[in-house]
Amino acid sequence: MSAATVTGPIVTLALPQDRTARLAVQVLLVLAGSALLALAAKITVPFWPVPMTLQTLAVFLIAATYGRNLAVATVLAYLVEGAMGLPVFATGAGLAYMAGPTGGYLAGFVVAAAVVGHAVDRGLDRNIFVLFGVMMLGEVAILALGAAWLAVLMGGEKALAFGVGPFIVTDVMKIALAAAIVRAGNALRKG
Repeated sequence: MSAATVTGPIVTLALPQDRTARLAVQVLLVLAGSALLALAAKITVPFWPVPMTLQTLAVFLIAATYGRNLAVATVLAYLVEGAMGLPVFATGAGLAYMAGPTGGYLAGFVVAAAVVGHAVDRGLDRNIFVLFGVMMLGEVAILALGAAWLAVLMGGEKALAFGVGPFIVTDVMKIALAAAIVRAGNALRKG
């Protein structure tokens, strides 16, 4: 069996040429990524109305490792798991939870995965400052969608005060950590 090599910033995957085997590997990667997101959701600092978690760190690491298509598939799988009632979210499960205060942030994860994954697919992960900037764009998408949905639920002023303000400093730190991990992974891989 011959293999196609897919080189990402952190890992080099030898995907089998056989379509079925390649699909099986991709499904395993999606499941592993969605498990990482679920674990990151459980590491929380209880804020109201949205808890602070490590999910943004996980989203950026998955996107930078998997690239756009696999990262988006992973985040969508995570959302489907949660919609089905599996306990993958920070404090709840099901469609009602997804329609609550965290709904916009969850949708933002998909956009952030697409933005960062697309940039990595184009080689923009080679410079840590560019990668940090791209991850910041993903973060803006997460916060914008999160705040927009919170504004529908509780008004614009409260959405900014409770849905954006508390997350800015910690999310910038998570982005810096994600960019550093990706660059370290690149250095180890090339090393």
